[in-house]
Amino acid sequence: MRLVSWNVNGLRAVVKKGFDEIFTTLDADVFALQETKLQEGQIDLEFEGYTSYWSYAERKGYSGTAVYTKTEPIQVVHELGIPHLDTEGRICALEFPAYWFVCVYTPNAQDKLARIDHRMEWDDAFRSFCKGLEEGTTPAGPGSAKPKPVVMCGDFNVAHEEIDLKNPGPNRGNAGFSDEERAKFTELLDAGFTDTFRLLHPDTVGAYSWWSYRYNARANNAGWRIDYFLTSEKLRKKIQFAHIYSEIMGSDHCPVSLEIDL
Repeated sequence: MRLVSWNVNGLRAVVKKGFDEIFTTLDADVFALQETKLQEGQIDLEFEGYTSYWSYAERKGYSGTAVYTKTEPIQVVHELGIPHLDTEGRICALEFPAYWFVCVYTPNAQDKLARIDHRMEWDDAFRSFCKGLEEGTTPAGPGSAKPKPVVMCGDFNVAHEEIDLKNPGPNRGNAGFSDEERAKFTELLDAGFTDTFRLLHPDTVGAYSWWSYRYNARANNAGWRIDYFLTSEKLRKKIQFAHIYSEIMGSDHCPVSLEIDL
């Protein structure tokens, strides 16, 4: 099974840059999008053989997530269950017979870590949400789903280790590479989740999924790996392949993928 995730940084803009062809070429069983920047009814983008599910931000032209899937889910969850964290369309979680698929667009801590308190609260709530799915709990309450493993993906807005960005020294303490954000990502992994790319490519350098639009960063591969696929530990032996499609343009992020035996 091939799973793909891509922060498109504005889906309507990427559609004008060949999204349809990219979508078809990648031929994912499940294709997750972040930062769609859409409200309901602002785009009509369907693909034969797929059903789509959308989470929208209350604020227009901001945030948003979506998932296209070849297999219809048992249920779809669009929120963590915490009202003040659920206004930005950052979660689109689909329950399938064998697993949960969670698409997430993690809040940015912003310049000078202006939103770091919100980010810390989000990270804790998201970790609890994913562990709850493993245990059979959704925002609807205990017993609202069957316990099953989780595959989560998306833009987590953090480079976990120094190997995950080109210039760790100058960026230490900045949004996306602060000690606080890195520690929360460590807590997520320690809660029983596997960084699939690092599992298969533990020493690979220069593997990035986001590049600033400034300073010719992409041409110089001065990037960050902030887009991930994580899986529950019980799926660890089922992970087959993880890839970063750095050659695919259209956004400041590129798609990432996971192939797994589910």
